[in-house]
Amino acid sequence: MTTNHQIVIVGGGNAGISVASQLLRKNKDLDIAIIEPSDKHYYQPAWTLVGAGVFDVKKTIRNEADVMPKKVKWIKQKVASFQPEANTIVLDNNETVAYQYLIVAPGIQLNWHEIKGLKETLGKNGVCSNYSVELAPYTWECLSHFKGGKALFTNPNTPVKCGGAPHKIMWLAADYFKKHGTFDKSEIQYWSGGTRLFGVDKYEKTLKQVAERDNVQMNFFTKLVAIDGPNKKATFVGFGEQNKDKEYIVDFDMIHVTPPQSAPDFVKNSPLANAAGWVDVDKNSLQHVKFSNIFSLGDASSLPTSRTGAAIRKQAPVLVKNLLALMAGQSITGSYNGYTSCPVVTGYGKLVLAEFDYNNKPMETFPFDQSKERLSMYLMKTKLLPWLYWNKILPGKM
Repeated sequence: MTTNHQIVIVGGGNAGISVASQLLRKNKDLDIAIIEPSDKHYYQPAWTLVGAGVFDVKKTIRNEADVMPKKVKWIKQKVASFQPEANTIVLDNNETVAYQYLIVAPGIQLNWHEIKGLKETLGKNGVCSNYSVELAPYTWECLSHFKGGKALFTNPNTPVKCGGAPHKIMWLAADYFKKHGTFDKSEIQYWSGGTRLFGVDKYEKTLKQVAERDNVQMNFFTKLVAIDGPNKKATFVGFGEQNKDKEYIVDFDMIHVTPPQSAPDFVKNSPLANAAGWVDVDKNSLQHVKFSNIFSLGDASSLPTSRTGAAIRKQAPVLVKNLLALMAGQSITGSYNGYTSCPVVTGYGKLVLAEFDYNNKPMETFPFDQSKERLSMYLMKTKLLPWLYWNKILPGKM
């Protein structure tokens, strides 16, 4: 069986829903279908705060049906494959969806299985992760019951959603330990597949000061390859010239794991993907480099910027403008400059608001130095941004 739609959007997360909403605000008569298998919709940026004990996990969850634009046809299935030459998508129930225009926004895939022993020990033995709605509350359990010892925080050598998240929880943990008398009995270690703490000099300068303040032992050019939960041992392997293939076996009392991430398999194994597996689009127009009636935004796209909701907020109107121009037979003029934002929580009541473009040049919103830790920015993240997400961003009002 084949169904036909003018515009098909793959993915009912932030990117897919906000783009559909914005398109319908421009033209309420558009025929749009969204392919999304999930019953629930999540506000993921708050999971760090859930893990720190300051946000109710229930407030990060809504029914997908409640955020789906009313005039959209919701196809509640998984994508099996793309057939761009035929302008069709095959679903996992073997039905086919045909489109005139396609927007690919399925988000990012968490590859827990790439770390040996991780899936068996997640959520117990002091092994936690804020990258899952089910697991984030256990991070808080680990923090609040921590009596001292080694606390490890990992960052993989792959792109991740919200590049600051792997160390946000570390800064919060250090602050929590200080407030509860366990800091002097604790050893905090950061194990990262990155080459540096943060990619923009202005903000990295502040974060290095935070690391010094928190006595964090920094380890770069490493990746977590195995966890022995019952014996509380983590195995890391080095790469890069200095520590290539060197193995580190590290004891821990708690470990927060950021899993390796990639585009979803059905994207990686499709004609839409580049060599690295991401949807291959022009970084300014968001149009596919080979198939002109296909666009992509968000975490699964090849856009060389941090994968954040703030980036999607700037990508969406560019995509909408360019798609509508293409549909009207006009030239594409919308251009995305790589803007992204990482609100880096550096402690309870402290936040550095990093905003920058493709060139890692700061693009700040406020008339003050955003590299400084501020309570006002922390309140914006904890109070204002969740409200904006549900009430303005998803309905396409901003």
